Amino acid sequence: MLQNPFGVDPIRLFGDYMKVTGVPQLAEAAGPDPALAGKKLGLVNGSAWISLWCDYFGKAILPGVKLVNVGNAGVQLNFMRAHHVGEPCPPQINIDLFSNYAKDLVDLVSVDAVMITCSTMNRSYKQVSARMKELGVPTVQIDEAMMEEAVSTGGRILVVATHGPTVKSTQSLLQETADRLGRKVEFDGATVEEAFDRLGQGRIAEHNQIIADAIRKAMAGRHVDIVVLAQLSMAVFAFSHPDPAADFGVKVLNSAETGFRRAGEVLRRIRRGGN
Repeated sequence: MLQNPFGVDPIRLFGDYMKVTGVPQLAEAAGPDPALAGKKLGLVNGSAWISLWCDYFGKAILPGVKLVNVGNAGVQLNFMRAHHVGEPCPPQINIDLFSNYAKDLVDLVSVDAVMITCSTMNRSYKQVSARMKELGVPTVQIDEAMMEEAVSTGGRILVVATHGPTVKSTQSLLQETADRLGRKVEFDGATVEEAFDRLGQGRIAEHNQIIADAIRKAMAGRHVDIVVLAQLSMAVFAFSHPDPAADFGVKVLNSAETGFRRAGEVLRRIRRGGN
């Protein structure tokens, strides 16, 4: 008899998982917005496990868009290794791979747009977008809309991360966004890697509580005008705090909601059957 080392109901686990992801279908996805009908969004992920987040939030926010995920754990393991030993992070091989992944999505399924979903890998945007521009395919960086909203809000921004390799990339993107918009920003950071450990153990409520505690601790010591959650994986925080402004007195932005909405804006501008 097959042993169950995970302490979960496997029938419910596999059933719930498939309700979210489904299996690949050639038919178009069904949705209420005719401007999204028949559109395909390629998702270039930093690891395979995050595709569940992409499917859950992507299908909730962009019903009718076919989502096509690509990415593997080797990418994440390699930038984790580089960060650990003090090498450039992300490594160039990761950036090259993201560029190749994006082209594969165009060649295989003719995606209408590509979104880079990994915050650590936001450094790949320049190379990926240049390659996609040659093919007439727009590229979205999942954190871009979130950073623009944070910078436009003004004041002091609190950036919360749960994964060490992400911190520098996120702070760099925040500063670049401020420079592009001609705004001055002040930001503080809080990194709570124990939350990432809890996430990996499936202890989502504890993950969310650690993040909430970090926000409250930071706000107790200084004024904060808006909070940015640095990684897509942190979007599960919204399940515990669906109205963060009521809970913390400020907006708490996550890239799943802002990023997929931005992807929708891009997709709606594309005429079906061509760019």
